[in-house]
Formats: sequence, structure tokens, C-alpha cells
Amino acid sequence: MRPRALDEVFGQAHVLGEGAPLRILLEAGRVPSMVLWGPPGVGKTTLARLIAGYTDARFLTLSAVLAGVKDIREAVAQAQAAASGLMAQRTVLFIDEIHRFNKAQQDALLPFVEDGTLTLIGATTENPSFELNAALLSRLRVFVLRTLAFEDVRALLLRALTDAEDGLGEPQDRLPSAWLDRLAEAADGDARRALVLLETAVELVRAQAQTDEQTLERLIGKGLRRFDKQGDNFYDQISAMHKSVRGSDPDAALYWFARMLDGGCDPHYLARRIVRMSIEDIGLAEPRAQELCLAAWDTYQRLGSPEGELALAQAVVYLAVASKSNAVYSAYKAARKVIEDTGALEVPMHLRNAPTKLMKELGHGKGYRYDHDEDGALAVGQQFLPERLAGLMLYQPTARGMEARIGERLAALRKAHQKPTAG
Repeated sequence: MRPRALDEVFGQAHVLGEGAPLRILLEAGRVPSMVLWGPPGVGKTTLARLIAGYTDARFLTLSAVLAGVKDIREAVAQAQAAASGLMAQRTVLFIDEIHRFNKAQQDALLPFVEDGTLTLIGATTENPSFELNAALLSRLRVFVLRTLAFEDVRALLLRALTDAEDGLGEPQDRLPSAWLDRLAEAADGDARRALVLLETAVELVRAQAQTDEQTLERLIGKGLRRFDKQGDNFYDQISAMHKSVRGSDPDAALYWFARMLDGGCDPHYLARRIVRMSIEDIGLAEPRAQELCLAAWDTYQRLGSPEGELALAQAVVYLAVASKSNAVYSAYKAARKVIEDTGALEVPMHLRNAPTKLMKELGHGKGYRYDHDEDGALAVGQQFLPERLAGLMLYQPTARGMEARIGERLAALRKAHQKPTAG
């Protein structure tokens, strides 16, 4: 069922549709070296073969899992021989899972990509920005391939079911329409998975002629969603969960939380991130949030899965609806920036520790006013920052939740410190 022409490719209209950049290049016969980046089963290998056909080029393929520098050199030698013969021909080298090449292997490609000996097409499920070295990446165009939409997968299934030449050659009603819908959903945007499910479904129906819902669900089993514990999909989902909490949407936050657990994410990792959210985005607007999240983490450690997951889910919902403040987080970042800009400023003499006679004689601690000996336990006007930073105000509380009261107290303190002291 591998497409033989661009018009047979399902999905990827953003790069292959009329007027899309890659299609324009192909129709003009200009094929740059490139990386095809996308999840499994979206057509990276298929597209690479089609590209080679559009340029009438020789197509060589390597798997980065098995190949090494020796294999790269052999491919280069073949490309050089093809380019120098009477029937000079370009060579497209397709490297599947190119992110698995180490730096030395990637560097071995550089001169031949640069001088045009090879047109390199790499396929990867990982972010090229992190997995390919800068020198190679700068010589490649990156095309992002997207997960296939439900409609694309269903259309693919119908074609594969009825295609007499390359498909299963069955009548359209061999499988109920509801089965095709369910198979398309279970494929989770992966064309390869969809075709495997379809073939199994047809073989099952041929064997026992049953098309009831129970048979279908036994066939599909528990679906496994796309989730890579070290890849972009992982970080995209935790980002979506965090931003849903920050945006006060408990439904979305709970959805992404459940998605990550469903994909196999370690609940302890999620617990750690939930505590971090309580500090970064809830902060002093609701100080109890951190305590509640730590309690949820402790509950999970005691109960384990699946019971303990409910405690984490409860914490996620609580954070999403709680009052929000990043005032302390912002103040901390501002403090780090001040230190970066001003360096190691001296500690004021009156604040220095003086455990020895010598240090006292040097003036350490001289002039320090013990706050508990002052009215209201506040040494009004005493300075605690280096002189160069006098008057610096990093923490700016919000007027939300508990922090509104904290802000009132802080305003009174700052006003008191600005008053002139007697004597």
C-alpha cells in the first residue's frame, strides 16, 4: 500500500499540497538535502522514496541503528561512481533514524552533502535541534510531518480494504463502517499500525465471520498511545498539563495528567512536577497548595498505582482552580539577575557575623540593631542590602488570594522602613 505518487499520500498537505514548499521544489526538480521529522507511521520513508523518483536519482538507504562510518563511505563511493559515469546520475541517500548517528558519523556526511555528492534525506522521530549536530543541521532543510488525522487514517483503511491489486481486495462491506471508525481511532494517527489492525481484523472475520463489538474490542485490546519518555511528545504533554494548570482549566489539566499516565509516565515524575507547579504558579496566593501537593505525593508513595494516582489527580484539579501568583518566582529570577549584573557585593559591616574578638575589633556587627528590642519588633530604617542596592524591591505581591493580605503587610513594613529614625 506504499504510495507511488504524491497524490496518493494521505495527510501532510502542509508540505505536499498544492503550493506547499516541498511540492514546489519537487515539481521543479530541485531536491535539497533535508530531514523529515515526525512520529512513527506518518510516511517518512515513503516520502523519501517518492522524492528520489521525482529527481530520477539512485536511491540508497541506511539504517542508523546498524550502519557506521564504513557504510557511509561505501555509499559515498557508489554515489561518486554513479555521478562520473556516462549516464551520470544523482544519488539520494536515505538514513532512517538519523538521530542515532553519533557526532563522528554525522561529521562523515558533511563534506559530501556540502559538495553535492549526496542528497541526504534523514528521517527522525526526535527533535533535530537536539539530536543533530549544528554543522550538519545547518546544511539541511527540516520538514515536519504531522500525525495523520482520523479522516486520513480511515480513508487509508478503506483503500487498503478494497484495493484488489495491492490491498486486501475485499468488498467495502466486508467490515462494518463502525469497525473502520474504531480501527482508525485505535491506530492513533499511525498508518502502519492502522494497516496491521486492518489485516488482522479481516483475517479474523474470514475465520469466524463475527463482526460484533466484543470481537472488535478483543482484537484491538488496550490501545497504546504515542508517548516517548525521552522525546518531544513527553515534554509537549507535560508542558500542556502545566499550562492548563496555570490557565486555570481543571478539565484540560486532568486530561493531560491522565494522558501521561496512560502513556506510561512515572507517577513520581508527575508528582514532582505538580509540587513544582504549586510553588511556581500558585505561590503565596494559596500557600496551602504546596502542602496539599506534598501530601498527595506522600499518599501515592503509600498507596501506589492505581489508587494513589487519584490523590495526584486531586492535587492537579486543586492547583488549576486555586488563586495564582508567580510573584515569588519572578522575584527569585530577578534576584539572580541582580547578582549576575552586580557581582559579589560586600556584606554590610553591621550584618556581618562576629564570633571572635578580632572580628569585633574589625567592626563586624557594629551598629546592628536587634529587632526584638525595638518597638513592634522592627528596627525601623535598618538596611539589609549592600549599599549599592539600597531601596531595591524584588518581591511585588499580587492582589490575589492570601497574597493580597501579604501585600498589605509588606506595604506597611516598607513604609515603616522609609520613615526617618530618631536621633
